[in-house]
Amino acid sequence: MTESATPDTKAIAVWQPMLFAAMAGGMAWGIRGQYGHETGAMIAGLLVTLTLTFLLCPRAPTFGVVRAVAMGTVAMGFGGTMTYGQTVGLTHNAETVGHVDALAWGMLGLAIKGGIWIGFAGAFFGMGLGGKRYRSREILALFLAMLGAYFIGTRLLNYPIDAEARELPLLYFSEHIWWEATDQFDPRREAWGGLLLALAVVITYAGHWRGDTLARNLGFWGILGGAIGFPLGQSLQAFHAWNPEVFQTGIWERIDPHMNWWNMMETTFGATMGATLGLGLWLNRKRIAFAPDEPARTLNPIVGFALLALHLTLVFFVEFRENRSVDALYDLGLVMGIIPMVCIVGGRWWPYFAILPVTLMPIAGKTFRELILRNQGLELPYFVPHQQDGTVSLENVDPAVVMGATIYFGLPLLIATAAAIWFATQAVKGESRRQFTFPAVLLASWMYFTLNYAFFHFPWPWEEWTSRTPNGIIFTVCVLGLTAMAITGRFMNESHTSTVPPQTE
Repeated sequence: MTESATPDTKAIAVWQPMLFAAMAGGMAWGIRGQYGHETGAMIAGLLVTLTLTFLLCPRAPTFGVVRAVAMGTVAMGFGGTMTYGQTVGLTHNAETVGHVDALAWGMLGLAIKGGIWIGFAGAFFGMGLGGKRYRSREILALFLAMLGAYFIGTRLLNYPIDAEARELPLLYFSEHIWWEATDQFDPRREAWGGLLLALAVVITYAGHWRGDTLARNLGFWGILGGAIGFPLGQSLQAFHAWNPEVFQTGIWERIDPHMNWWNMMETTFGATMGATLGLGLWLNRKRIAFAPDEPARTLNPIVGFALLALHLTLVFFVEFRENRSVDALYDLGLVMGIIPMVCIVGGRWWPYFAILPVTLMPIAGKTFRELILRNQGLELPYFVPHQQDGTVSLENVDPAVVMGATIYFGLPLLIATAAAIWFATQAVKGESRRQFTFPAVLLASWMYFTLNYAFFHFPWPWEEWTSRTPNGIIFTVCVLGLTAMAITGRFMNESHTSTVPPQTE
């Protein structure tokens, strides 16, 4: 038996989820550009799914919303395994400018990789919103099947790679000998084929085997959003490279030196995929439903917290230390997602921790490393001075490092952890869904905006412009737009939102 979350969505016009999800996705994916990889992409998963649930799930049980947001957040990271820098390069590198075939091939590669990337987020977000109850063992089995499909897909579509013999797969979208004649041939290993088959497993299982129509539909909407968004964003950067004369006259002559076209590409990609997911969920809003918010747990809390500590430790080593054993095990998006996804569907506390401190930890750590440690010639985790005999010399610790660790790492994590604990305990008391999504949207939006603005070295528009200023202005508009959405949405719909108490089976 499921509870529909749709009665109060009649007043939501289609432009609202499209516009605000575009703001969330544009800002978040642009922020991701500074942090990279799987963990950076999770910022976009968090902000887009929070925005859409705030708008389109007004009567949903709180825990069901949190679980759906957490599933979409983690799944957005899976595509970070794919390499795409050289694919982008095919469309704008100096060696390929003028080669229409290289441009078309690069854009095709970006469409495939972008579609796969966002398809995962759409499918898992839909699994959280479709009213089907997934269990921990079921999700574990699904991930094992996905990993099997991944290794089969990479062997079928992404091999062989032989730099000496210049042998490449038939469908290869990175550095290419057809258009880039160079003696330094260094092809990167692609993984899109493996992820394509893994995504097919998810959509087939959820949509066909479990009859989860919303998961299937949102998976395809995610594919569409990524397939359009990545090439559309890159078209801006490619146009700049192919038509330099356009930017040497008029207002562009003054603005172009301050433009970070790569970050503009990322921002456009994120805005497009966010708007497309917003449209897809709005069109499928009648399918949004939630299983009763049962208090029973399938995951022992002690086991859950032990797995939380293990996951954070492994992510720390992947992001901040070079360890071949850990990287071989955990530097693959699908593997990195197993523990979180299994615990999200089976634990009461995990969804809250997944979307708050777990997502934040690597971002806060990278901000601290960039702004403080690298200025001091230090690196995580050994930023405390050591004497020659190996003992710690606390009296030589730079106060700036301590202050930076507090401001950029300790304080944000403390706030996120406290918020996760507060939300989890309030949910047990039967808080309304908006008592979670309203503060969560504000907290997440401003937390990541502020950290990134610091990463940008605070590009205030009234000061001398840098290459960060234009994107800083765009992100400011986005965070203010999300703030306005949250505040107006709360007061306009407060009278229509009912409190959903915990239910037992």
